[in-house]
Amino acid sequence: MKIDNHDNFVILEDEQNDLEKFASFLEFQIPNKFKGQNVIVNLLAIKDLSLNSLLLFLKTSNTHQATKHSFVLVNNSINPDDLPTEMTVAPTLQEAEDLVEMEDIERELGF
Repeated sequence: MKIDNHDNFVILEDEQNDLEKFASFLEFQIPNKFKGQNVIVNLLAIKDLSLNSLLLFLKTSNTHQATKHSFVLVNNSINPDDLPTEMTVAPTLQEAEDLVEMEDIERELGF
């Protein structure tokens, strides 16, 4: 797994090209190693990502967001209208970073 640390978030990326194992690995790693951090998961390398594959991250997303931290997936191959409302998906890394910043501001304001 590739880890890219920033001031207010961390970007995680799979280097094994096995989405199912990566999702399962993150389900354990996020609450332990990345607790208290905003997380961006870079899935841009997966050009044919299906909704079912993306849903592998749903439990981790819900669990992490319940701790009042951002969990953003980055991929541009799925129609945003098909995504579950509880998942945050951005088409670019820049947009994911912007979402994390906006969510941080909302949390500071009490939303």
